Amino acid sequence: MAIIITDECINCGACEPECPNNAIYEGGIDWSISDGTNVQGSYVLEDGKEVTVDARQDAIEEDYYFIVPDKCTECVGFHEEPQCAAVCPVDCCLPDPDREETEDVLLARKEKLHI
Repeated sequence: MAIIITDECINCGACEPECPNNAIYEGGIDWSISDGTNVQGSYVLEDGKEVTVDARQDAIEEDYYFIVPDKCTECVGFHEEPQCAAVCPVDCCLPDPDREETEDVLLARKEKLHI
């Protein structure tokens, strides 16, 4: 599963620097695949849309921090547990029940993001 940040987020920002994939953004901030990754050229998002890696995508959430599912690996291949959840003072970084993913899928995403 990708991790989500719930609306209980207090916008403390503790999670953002902990993410090895640069998948966490402050509310209202546009994002791109290339932010904090080694990807070049184009990238196919999980919805099937092909984008250039530098193309800015709309913020997923306006009011609090959010995690880009296309970049989240639950820290698989980096850490034993998702670091955002480990440092969150209000426990609002939770597994997304709508996005169940195997470890193999998460490792493959890590490999795509960190060539």
